Amino acid sequence: MLASSVVLLAGCTTTTSGGAAAPTSATATTASAATGCAARVETGSLPDWADAGFSGDARVPHVFGTKGDIVAVVFAHPLRQHRKDGSNNKILWVARAATTSPGPSAPATLVITATLDGTDTRVTREVAGGPGPSIIDMPQPGCWRLDLRWSGHTDTMDLVYAP
Repeated sequence: MLASSVVLLAGCTTTTSGGAAAPTSATATTASAATGCAARVETGSLPDWADAGFSGDARVPHVFGTKGDIVAVVFAHPLRQHRKDGSNNKILWVARAATTSPGPSAPATLVITATLDGTDTRVTREVAGGPGPSIIDMPQPGCWRLDLRWSGHTDTMDLVYAP
């Protein structure tokens, strides 16, 4: 009897709200085809609109929102449910400059509604003042789908938290 295996490799390119491809690199990718998790941690250079405060050609782990309107700069990679080394799950949220002003009723707070992939488990986290530095912890390890809302803008991304 002859056994055979098929290996399927797929790549994906996210697009920005203007239709152009968001920056990607062939560095570290975490994904689960079985559950649809599309967490893509990149280590290439940050785009010009997100590199304020970084010197030179900064190469830090980061994840782009699916629209390309926000990037999560991950200082403690990999993110973990429990950090035993004394560090935190520090994430710097950097939003692309808005081309239009948000409505006066749009809150400045970055509101993160996170859902554990494949479950009904949902939590909400907030970053006062809008995108900026934060410590974002999740109650369980796994792939978390983040719905992000700030100043009248929205985007989504997947982040994986290890045990």
